[in-house]
Amino acid sequence: MALCRRLSRLAAHLQDPQKVAAFQRLCGVEGPMGWADAEQRAGVRGPVANGSPPAAEWAGGQGYPAGNGTVPGGAGPPQRWRRRPRRNSLTEEDGSQEFSTRSRFLYYLFSLGTELGNELFYILFFPFCIWNLDAWLGRRLIIIWVWVMYLGQCAKDVIRWPRPASPPVVKLEVFYNTEYSMPSTHAIKMLVQAGYQQFHLIWNVGYFSQGEVVTEVCIASGVTESSLASLSLGNKKSVFPGFDVVEQYPLMFGLILAFCWCLLVCCSRIYMGMHSILDVIAGFLYAILILVVFHPVVDLIDNFNLTYKYAPLIIISLHLALGIFSFTLDTWSTSRGDTAQILGCGAGVACGSHVNYMMGLNLDPPPKTLPLSLSSLTVTVFGKAILRLLIGVIVLLLTKVAMKKATIPLACKIFCIPHDDVRKARQRMEVELPYRYITYGTVGFSLMFIVPCLFHFIGLS
Repeated sequence: MALCRRLSRLAAHLQDPQKVAAFQRLCGVEGPMGWADAEQRAGVRGPVANGSPPAAEWAGGQGYPAGNGTVPGGAGPPQRWRRRPRRNSLTEEDGSQEFSTRSRFLYYLFSLGTELGNELFYILFFPFCIWNLDAWLGRRLIIIWVWVMYLGQCAKDVIRWPRPASPPVVKLEVFYNTEYSMPSTHAIKMLVQAGYQQFHLIWNVGYFSQGEVVTEVCIASGVTESSLASLSLGNKKSVFPGFDVVEQYPLMFGLILAFCWCLLVCCSRIYMGMHSILDVIAGFLYAILILVVFHPVVDLIDNFNLTYKYAPLIIISLHLALGIFSFTLDTWSTSRGDTAQILGCGAGVACGSHVNYMMGLNLDPPPKTLPLSLSSLTVTVFGKAILRLLIGVIVLLLTKVAMKKATIPLACKIFCIPHDDVRKARQRMEVELPYRYITYGTVGFSLMFIVPCLFHFIGLS
């Protein structure tokens, strides 16, 4: 019981919004004038829903700067760098609440950290990994990413903890403010992206020793013939019987890079006022738990997606059912659309991988070519990689825009929903679920099948 009480006090301490506000002040972030008075009033009546401040209270009252940057009463604006929070066009969040910061460097650094968990990063990261590095690893990254993100988003709607109260926290971002706070899905995503590759290497390579590697050990540790391609590419280790295990991969450098990557993103969510310290820690630990549980079956899932005859039908049905279930957990928020978007992307990638395999266009190297060695980085290799990324991302963006223009009016027409106000229409489950699922499912399919076929046709594969 004593241990439970200590853990409860520790959790309450880590969830305290004052800790978030203290970190923001340490980084030079300040709220509008009159923030201290508003904080005292908030302490009396309690925080508003989901940590969002009443918009009218900040728009010109209590010494808050008006739209032209002047303060009522004649006082001049403070000599600080002012910004406005990034807002979401789907929500009614008021993005007029200004804040000021004394450090532009920290603002841009943590803004970059936040973007590493947003859609813009994904539409660059996953294509680059699949088209230029290793399609085998890219497929597995997306499989585990879909699962951890789905479970993370559902956990938010089940736990229903609000965002840190504002005031005292200054909201530097209101894009995801309608979502709940616990756990931090940015922390979950970062562990998958930055840590999964290192986790995979440690998990599998830890079974190997200098000298010969027994085939039974490889099988017992989950390393299939297709898995060996990625291991040989990633760390230049030969894992076939009869070959020496030669360490050339800078494992420590990779671990340090992954740690810094995760640390930047986690700190950025506290800096932006979106999460408490407890949210970030819980998200990180939750992701580790999911990885430990799901990692042993990732190979089985990928093999099923590639080889089973009716895999596309099962994949589409399962992901659609999971999306419908997530839409029933709570009222509308950006969490529901993001969940459908992730499930659609995962279904599209899995179906594209299946079509590749059935048509003999598998991007994985054959086992007889192992062990692989990394080619030297030349101007030609680098130029082709960048060209593939540019052309491919343009195709994906055009696909997304075209499908968005087609699916929203079609869904509104099918379900007899007025589409005069697109924002309100997109908040309806009958529109948002098919729009997100079909649009991003098509993008995922293009990522794995259409774009690689285009590369083969123009000689960039």
